Amino acid sequence: MKASRKKGDGGRGITRRQFLGRMGMGAAGAAALSSVGSIGISTLERTGALADTGSAASSSPLFFGRIFPNLPPFAQPSDRLTAALRDIGKPGGYLDANDNLAAGPVLLITDPSLSANNPDNPTHTAGTHFMGQFMDHDVTFDTSSKLGTPTEPTTSPNGRTPTFDIDAMYGGGPVASPQLYDRAGIKLLIGSTPDGLHEDLPRNPNNSAIIGDPRNDEHMMIAGLHCAFILAHNNAVDLLKSQHVPTSRLFAQARQLVTWHYHWMILHEFLPLFVGQDMANTVLTGGRKYYTPPSGGAFMPVEFQGACYRFGHSMVRPSYRANFHGDNGGPFFGLIFDSSAEAGTSDPPDLTGGFRANRRFIGWPTFFDFGDGNVKRNKRIDRHISTPLFNLPLAAIASHDQPTALPQRNLLRQVTWSMPSGQAIAQVLGVDRLSPSDLNELSSYGLGLEKNTPLWYYALAEAEVMEQGLHLGPVGGRIVAEVIIGLLQTDPASYLSSSPSWTPTLPTRYSTDGGFRMIDFLAFAGVDGVR
Repeated sequence: MKASRKKGDGGRGITRRQFLGRMGMGAAGAAALSSVGSIGISTLERTGALADTGSAASSSPLFFGRIFPNLPPFAQPSDRLTAALRDIGKPGGYLDANDNLAAGPVLLITDPSLSANNPDNPTHTAGTHFMGQFMDHDVTFDTSSKLGTPTEPTTSPNGRTPTFDIDAMYGGGPVASPQLYDRAGIKLLIGSTPDGLHEDLPRNPNNSAIIGDPRNDEHMMIAGLHCAFILAHNNAVDLLKSQHVPTSRLFAQARQLVTWHYHWMILHEFLPLFVGQDMANTVLTGGRKYYTPPSGGAFMPVEFQGACYRFGHSMVRPSYRANFHGDNGGPFFGLIFDSSAEAGTSDPPDLTGGFRANRRFIGWPTFFDFGDGNVKRNKRIDRHISTPLFNLPLAAIASHDQPTALPQRNLLRQVTWSMPSGQAIAQVLGVDRLSPSDLNELSSYGLGLEKNTPLWYYALAEAEVMEQGLHLGPVGGRIVAEVIIGLLQTDPASYLSSSPSWTPTLPTRYSTDGGFRMIDFLAFAGVDGVR
């Protein structure tokens, strides 16, 4: 496989493995120190975690934890179980949508018959998944656990802060992460395509991105979102300058302005798309019942990180239109990943990240609905995953290890975290459970997986069977809603915690209902419109 694409000066530069190695994140003996290096001193001082980084508790913001610590794992580890999970998630297996990749990226979008097992979601635009991924990279980064090897979550460091503070972009702030900022320490650095016409991540001469989290250069869409947030921050600085905010306060106020609008979009736009408006309302008004971290601060639960929030992998299309005019005046279409792409190129035909070229930018009307008829849809949440995700480039895998099939990795992660079954959690929640007949495809393995189903798989099947794939079902939706709302409610810097009556103040160029949506945010960043 040619997916690693080593290209000398035109290549990816520092890989995520090298990044983690330089941070010391790969060494178990330095787990606490590595978390300090990644999170930043200010956060640790705020949480009090510096007092004892060696004593991991289920509620520590430095480590992963569990929502349901008393539930047993869905199955006991064994060679037979590993073989079954690999078979379920293998290329060409039950989870593979078998998209006709040979038809090319354009027809995979325009001809639904080529993705008959991978139907569109009429309630989601194509950008919904990528915003969900941006949120994921903001709050969770597993830097040390091994696939399929049982690991106690409370001993595993989380490489991100469990708060929606956009530290993947802001890093530790201008003092701790000066490489991300201009000389004044107020605006973030931004790059451009070689022709200077469109934004790109700031990059070193070898094209490695200068950002707080290397995962935000996995593919063009997540890199494009990162760029949009940089531009939004810099425009917020200019806006505040025009309002005569003192220079000493510009950075802090611009960061708060961007972060609070981000929180608003999470709560009012994206969470309802993920879990359904009824579930979002239920948790907001009725309170959290299961994700209840103590006053010491939020933590990242593995039921969210390793299972239910990975529902987004089912929403990924096999291909996208990245922009409208970037490819010699025409649209740039590409598979999200293409492991057969020629090694050595500085501008591959797929949408993988880590490259700088004139056509490698995003035209957002494909991904969010600006009312111009250009938007495309996500795939439904179900038990079919787009075929390119069964052969990931190694550069898109943090640990750079095997297997490269994303569904196999997700299923093995259920063993890593000794994850409870979806049925066991449904019983605790008091909600309807899927029947063995709903999961009959798992019965042939003779392991009882149709009755004790890995949580990630269960969340996909539950959404498919109970919600027609439009959003998560009662188990997956409850966990995702409680954790996302909980992270906002337990963060003293969030608007939901510190100023719950706050409403957006940035201009709303497109929304006419008094709200503020992603299309307005992209307009404020200056990257709306057909490009």
